[in-house]
Formats: sequence, C-alpha cells, structure tokens
Amino acid sequence: MSDDVLLETRGPVGVVTLNRPKALNALNLAMCRVLLPRLEAWAADPEVKAVVIRGAGGRAFCAGGDVRAVAASVVEAAPRESAGERLSREFFRAEYSLNHRIHHFGKPYVSLVDGICMGGGLGLSIHGSHRVVTERLVLAMPETAIGLFPDVGGGWFLPRFPGESGTYLGLTGARCNAADAMWLGYGTHFVESARLDAVLDALVGAPWGRGSAHAVVDGVLADFHADAGTSVLATQHAAIDRCFAAERVEDIQQALEAEGSTWAQESWATLLRMCPTSLKVSLRQVRMGRTRGYDEMAGVEYRLSQAMTARADFREGIRAVLVDKDNKPRWHPGTLGDVSDADVEACFAPLEGDAFALPTGPRR
Repeated sequence: MSDDVLLETRGPVGVVTLNRPKALNALNLAMCRVLLPRLEAWAADPEVKAVVIRGAGGRAFCAGGDVRAVAASVVEAAPRESAGERLSREFFRAEYSLNHRIHHFGKPYVSLVDGICMGGGLGLSIHGSHRVVTERLVLAMPETAIGLFPDVGGGWFLPRFPGESGTYLGLTGARCNAADAMWLGYGTHFVESARLDAVLDALVGAPWGRGSAHAVVDGVLADFHADAGTSVLATQHAAIDRCFAAERVEDIQQALEAEGSTWAQESWATLLRMCPTSLKVSLRQVRMGRTRGYDEMAGVEYRLSQAMTARADFREGIRAVLVDKDNKPRWHPGTLGDVSDADVEACFAPLEGDAFALPTGPRR
C-alpha cells in the first residue's frame, strides 16, 4: 500500500508523489498513515528546507478522500457497530491529523496542483504555504452532492475566500479553473503544466543559504509565475454576494429566484439536486467558521464527519454519484422544508467517542 504514495528526499527538498493515478490519486487511509510520520520527520530535519507535493498520472493532483471505501465498509458491516464505523473514525481522524500537520508545518510546503483537485485534495494543499496551479486545474468542494459537507478545513477556509464565494462553492460544489483559484486566493502562483518539473528542479537547486526558506521559495516561484487570465467567478462576485449572504438555505434559494439571471437559475437548480440535510449543515458550518480558528473547526468537522457518514444519505449519495452513477439520489428528508433545525443541531452535537483533540499550534 505504501506504493500509493512515493516519498523521497532530493537534497534539501522532501518530495511527495500521490501515486494512485487510476483512482485520480484519491487519498486513502494507508496513504495518510504513511505520509504523516514522514512530514513529522521532515519538519524536524534541519537539512530539509521545504516539501513539494504533486500527483502522478497527469490527470489529477488528488480527487479527494476515498469516501467510497468508507461508504462501502459501512454498508458491508451494517447493522452492527462495525468495521465500517471504525473505518469512518480512523480515516477521518488520520486525514484531519494530516491536514493539521500541514497547516502547522512551519517550513515551505509547495503543492503542484495540476488537474483535478477536489475535497481531500484541498486538504492536502490549501493548508500549506504555496499552491502552484496550472491551466488544467479543476477545483471543487462537491460534498453536498454525496450527503456530506465541505470538510478538510472547509469550515475555516471557505469563509475566508472573497465575500460569499466560499458559501457558494461549498453549497453548490461549483468547479473553478486556475483564474478562479488565483482570484479566490487558493492559488499563490500560476505555472503552465509543462513547466512543473522545472519548478521542482529549481527548488532542489535553489540557493537555500540566502535568506529564509520561504523567501527562497517565493523567489523561485516568482520566476515561473504567469498570468492565469480572467476569472469568471470574479465577474459573478456581486451576484454571489447578494444571493448567498442569507442565514437560511431557503432564503438563498429565494434570492437566486429573485436574481433571475441564467447563472442564478442554474445555481438554484443545482441546490435542488443536493442533499437537503447537507446543505443546511454546510451553511451552519461555514457561518460558524467565520469567527473560529482552524484548530477549533477541525474538531467540529471531525464530529460532523461521524454524524454525516452514519446517515443513509451518505451511502445513497455515494451510490448515485460514484457507484451506479445515475445521479438520481433519493434523499431522506427529501426537501429543505423537511429538515428541521433540530436535525441540523443533532449533527453538531457531541457523541461518545467522537472527540478530536489536537495540539494547538500557531494560528493562521
């Protein structure tokens, strides 16, 4: 299983290659367990000045966490307390621990984000110091389509995107290109895909003794950086802010209906396809994250991960989107009006064994 992630040290640079190209480099439990201790070792090694992470195969950086495996294990083990429920705990604990290590890494952590980057792929990249995006980028947080919520820190980073763009992306799962990613602040540099190997070579050969490690990386990446073009998301910014500022999903839908543009109609239609419980939970999560730090939101999201994966909607979402691929999920409850405030609060309520305590690092 360790072949799913390749780890090497090239002089002063630790290099991570996600190596499941047939699975679009989806992150599984074994990969988390291999990667975390190596990051710990590199963080403590004074000879390692920076870490670079990339995806193999040319199609994806990382298409997300391997939630299909989690859903399958829950189904196979039902109805008893089971290996499936244990996998849900172990996978999300390992993934969130990995995100936490990246968030507090300290040294330059450079993600070469080429191709698809969704869900868990953002967890592997957004918490680091530098994110190089390419013309092949497809960026999204599509969790509401499978009965989940924008996790891996989404409650922390989505509210910190411009205006209500994070709310829009978290609820609709809309896809972004490189120009959008740069406008959001997700991308720190735009580089053509064909030049990524040269970026890595330049980092390995950089003059690390001259200034801070972060300044060295800034200088190397500046030499490769190009204009990503105009962001469509930016042109929709005012409408997004008008329509996605509400505190209730029903009010967001009404605002989209009143907006009346083609974009608003498409966004409204998208929300109608998403899991109603996920939409309400996700909006509460994003609003909560406006005033809370990353470490605190990681604990909230771990609790949510256990509550949401235990629901039938999660298994139904995986079936409809990833297994049968009919894209016709049957949600329960089936409409927003049928999801009560108590239903939402229950997903945030503490449950025995779902605590997720991590050492507190410097806030970002």
